[in-house]
Amino acid sequence: MHDFEGFTLDWYKELFHDTRLLIIVLNTLVIALLSALISTIIGVFGAIAIRSIRGKRKKNAMLSLNNVLIVSPDVIIGASFLILFTMVGIKLGFYSVLLSHIAFSIPIVVLMVLPKLMEMSPTLEDAARDLGASQWDVFSKVILPYITPGIFAGFFMALTYSFDDFAVSFFVTGNGFSTLSVEIYSLARRGISLNINALSTLLFLFTMLLVVGYYFITQRNKPSGLGVKK
Repeated sequence: MHDFEGFTLDWYKELFHDTRLLIIVLNTLVIALLSALISTIIGVFGAIAIRSIRGKRKKNAMLSLNNVLIVSPDVIIGASFLILFTMVGIKLGFYSVLLSHIAFSIPIVVLMVLPKLMEMSPTLEDAARDLGASQWDVFSKVILPYITPGIFAGFFMALTYSFDDFAVSFFVTGNGFSTLSVEIYSLARRGISLNINALSTLLFLFTMLLVVGYYFITQRNKPSGLGVKK
């Protein structure tokens, strides 16, 4: 890219007329949001289950098992999922990408939520039970509000990892379905058009909106720090 003569919005117009690319962007957003949401739900209950394990050796074993997909190379994970889906008979496409993204996002959510659970005093739950709270009340009114910052952090981390993933998606996408990272890789081999730059700008602005929104959410959830003057 050279010989720039000025600014233009023509590439944005071309982007919005490229129906196939817009469908791929929509596919990527749907996959990222769904996988982040589902993995957050599973990851929260997984973190609670790991915290409830009594034996230290068993707890460390579960944490090590949770970290397998984090420390494994993405190429190995993608190839393993490809073999698994082929053996099970799952057609490569939307569901194969969604399942694989959920799988590697769950450990991330667990690692984001577990520290908040570990720093929470067990006496809070005991006090709630002594006051007559049911198991659901303890979860919804004591545990869940306390670990909310970890839940938001896990959700946004899972969303970022899913949206950014290439190696795993490259193996599990099929004909007729693609994600943005895989599409950009295939376009780069032929020469990237400037409408990709326009798309990157819009995605950057969208990401900045998410970051700003997450900042205001965390600020709103912080205690005001105002005390009662005697």
